[in-house]
Amino acid sequence: MDTINDTTYYDFRKAIHTNRLVGVWRMMSGFHLAYGGATLALAISALAKTTTLFLLRYFADLVAGDAQPLDGGMTETFVWIALGFVGLAVVEGGFAFLSGRMAAYTAESVTRRLRNFLFDHIQRLSFIYHGKTPTGDLIERVTSDVDALRRFFNEQAIGVGRIILLFVINFIAILQLRVDLGLVSVIAIPPILLVSLWFFKKVTDAYEKYQEQEAALSTTLQENLTGVRVVKAFARQEYEKDKFEKDNWEKYLRGKLLLLMHSLFWPLSDIVLGFQMLGGFVFGAFLAIDGQITAGTYVAYVGMVVWLIWPIRNLGRLIVQTSTGLVSYARLMEIIQQPREPLTEGIGEAQRSIKGGLVFDKVSFEYEDGLPVLKDISFSAQPGQVIALIGSTGSGKTSLVNLLPRFYDYTSGSLLLDGLELKEYSREFMRKNVGIVEQEPFLFSRTIRENITYGVGREVSQQEVERAAEAAAVHDVIQSFPDGYNTLVGEKGVTLSGGQKQRVTIARTLLKNPKILVLDDSTSAVDMETEAEIRAALNRLMENRTTFIIAHRIQSVMNADLILVMDKGEIVQMGRHAELVKQDGIYRKIYDIQTRVDEELEQELAV
Repeated sequence: MDTINDTTYYDFRKAIHTNRLVGVWRMMSGFHLAYGGATLALAISALAKTTTLFLLRYFADLVAGDAQPLDGGMTETFVWIALGFVGLAVVEGGFAFLSGRMAAYTAESVTRRLRNFLFDHIQRLSFIYHGKTPTGDLIERVTSDVDALRRFFNEQAIGVGRIILLFVINFIAILQLRVDLGLVSVIAIPPILLVSLWFFKKVTDAYEKYQEQEAALSTTLQENLTGVRVVKAFARQEYEKDKFEKDNWEKYLRGKLLLLMHSLFWPLSDIVLGFQMLGGFVFGAFLAIDGQITAGTYVAYVGMVVWLIWPIRNLGRLIVQTSTGLVSYARLMEIIQQPREPLTEGIGEAQRSIKGGLVFDKVSFEYEDGLPVLKDISFSAQPGQVIALIGSTGSGKTSLVNLLPRFYDYTSGSLLLDGLELKEYSREFMRKNVGIVEQEPFLFSRTIRENITYGVGREVSQQEVERAAEAAAVHDVIQSFPDGYNTLVGEKGVTLSGGQKQRVTIARTLLKNPKILVLDDSTSAVDMETEAEIRAALNRLMENRTTFIIAHRIQSVMNADLILVMDKGEIVQMGRHAELVKQDGIYRKIYDIQTRVDEELEQELAV
């Protein structure tokens, strides 16, 4: 029996196949026996149903005088017939229940395993993939498409098996009654199957477009909810409503087309199969009137032809509905076939520890071919030094520091860490040793303590947590909350101010104690007084740690060991503050502007 701690794992990349049915079968790896058991139980249930009709034939013939009672007489025969009906009903119902239970177990188990795999797989995909793929589309696939596959396993696939078994068993049974009855009863079936297959192709295409639009609608909704503060701040509710209605209207049109195709198929199949069933009834009735078959045989035939035609009608329906499961399979495989980041390939923690010396030698990087973001970056940083990056938005500062934890790999040049090429270190090792405080702080909807200790990977004492919070100048703020460090912050830390969120993320990074520290404009959301407190604490804690500071204010980088001035992906100036302020260039312009603004502010405050 599965438990929440069950470690059963299946690599769904093995299920990738050009034939979707083969791929779906592979997805059930480990549950083939259970699904086979469900099919076998269905066969027994179907046999019991058909045997009931044979028993009904004998009972009708017995009443009509066309059959002989058992040796015990008419009363004993009726008793045995009654027991037979009850026993066959129990067998039919019992095995139908068993089949449904085993199919449901398979469906829920496979989809639970699939959801776990997808969540893990998506987290291991590259930053480039996540940058190109809308979050709403991923959510739609992991929820709606996985649920469509669950229905396929639980209802459609087993339903097709049930229908085929009912058809085969009852067709053989009718042939046992009379061969010409059997042949007359299946005249309309070949064209219905051909029409079903044609509808299958059409519905598959229509459903695929419908799912794509549903993903687009989910993306619109997700973006709107994520940016609800911005929407309200700029009073753009009407604009967002119109945008949502446009996407929703497109979904409506595609859904309407899908339902129209279904509505065309059902009446057509019902009419054709209705005439088929009526023709069989009439043909059998003439045979009974002519005395070529008994009344019991006709009664049994009527029951059997219903269970012959009804499955075919539903087979067409299930063939059409099966398209939804196969489309969802293909959509999920598009995610699963994406290559994962090889996190552990390369030098790891057990093989080497780092000091933090870095040498960039003509390093270039581009997100897409032909669109360079960094061009011929060259500089060196000694262990423990503070490197500051300054420049306009889009100059490549964040892209440069994102190379350090190997979020992206440089496309040319050489980047040495302690004398070894950075690409020789594993991504996992680098991300453990590089701490980043992002420009836009992110907190999980958990307690403040859980947010600070996130990513440490070990038990952390309260004293360590408080020490990191004190260094980030947020300890006193946390203590002022009623629940202190156990205060639950809202989604993305919405219950904290911008400065408080930023300081909590700084505390989280400091607790990680990385060898290389990256502060990506990490004081942009705090006031000058708080920034001074954070800077004082960071100056003590940046000892023996190579630190990269991305900032827009000159005051934040004046004490750096090396300042890199960037513009359009290139380093246009390099040096210490005292050197750069004497040179004509971007740095001097920024310094003059900020100095003039500060002086004007001081004059206004003095007044």
